[in-house]
Amino acid sequence: MNAASLALILTGVLLNAAAQLLLKAGANAVGSFAFTPSNILDAGFELVRQWPIIGGLACYVVSVVVWVLGLTRVDVSVAYPLLSLGYVVNAVAAWYLFGESLGAQRMIGIGVIIVGVVLVARS
Repeated sequence: MNAASLALILTGVLLNAAAQLLLKAGANAVGSFAFTPSNILDAGFELVRQWPIIGGLACYVVSVVVWVLGLTRVDVSVAYPLLSLGYVVNAVAAWYLFGESLGAQRMIGIGVIIVGVVLVARS
């Protein structure tokens, strides 16, 4: 895998991770609500009016385009496991941005993911 191909794949992964973080920020802004048939439309409208939600959806769209470009250059059996790096980015970013827990067990899991990605990428 050359540098340009790796850059496309990692850009797709980072955009996907950014999308998740923006969706979480938008959901946090709305807060918890009862999900019932009577309020589903109101809740939906409230969610889609949040700029972080709109930004997250935009990141998803761009990430798909970048990902497809990456797939034209990299075997899917190599590219797809690299998506796991999104779990690492999101776990660390959620800890930093949202104060989510990042205990020893999660850190071990992140280490396993990183080792697996390195092994796949070098194959």
